[in-house]
Amino acid sequence: MNTLFPIFLKLEQLRVLIVGGGYVGLEKLTAVLANSPATEVYLLAPEIRTEIKEIAAEYPNVRLILDTYAPSYLDHKDLVIVGTNDKEVNKQVQQDCKTKGILVNVADTPDLCDFYLSSVVKKGDLKIAISTNGKSPTFAKRFREVLEEILPDTLQEILDNLQLIRNKLKGDFQEKLEKLNEITKVMK
Repeated sequence: MNTLFPIFLKLEQLRVLIVGGGYVGLEKLTAVLANSPATEVYLLAPEIRTEIKEIAAEYPNVRLILDTYAPSYLDHKDLVIVGTNDKEVNKQVQQDCKTKGILVNVADTPDLCDFYLSSVVKKGDLKIAISTNGKSPTFAKRFREVLEEILPDTLQEILDNLQLIRNKLKGDFQEKLEKLNEITKVMK
C-alpha cells in the first residue's frame, strides 16, 4: 500500500543541495531545474560531469562545489538529494541530514529516503506527479509518457477559462464548488 503523502514544494523558495556529480547528479539537477528553474541549487562532488558544468553555466542560481562531502555543506540547506556511487557517503549524508532535521532523498535507496522524486507530467499549469512508492521508476517514466501523449495541448486554455469563471462566481465556497462541478461535468 502506498502511504506517501503527495505535495508540491515551492523549490524556488528553498536551498537544495545535490551530492554527486555523475550521471545521477545530472539527472536530479535536470529534474529540479525542469520543474523549478530559479531554485537555489548547490551541487557538491569531487568530480563533476561536463554536462553539469554546461547546465550550471546557463543558470546563475546553480553553484558547483568541487569537494568531498563534509557535514558543514548541509548548513543553511532545506532539502538534500544524494546520488553518489559510494554507498558509505550516501549513508553518511542521510544520517547527517537526520541529525540536522533536513529532508533527504538518496537515489535508488528507498529505505534512506524521506521523500521520493516523482515522474512528472506537465501541460501548462497542470502538473501530475506519479509515484510507484519507490518500486519502479521505469514504470512511472513509461506511464508519464503515456499521459503526456493522451492529454491535449489545449489544457492550459481550459485551466485559464476555468480560473476566469471561478473568479467571477459569487456566493460561498459550497455554492462556487457546486457551480464549478456543474461546469466541469462535461469533462467526464
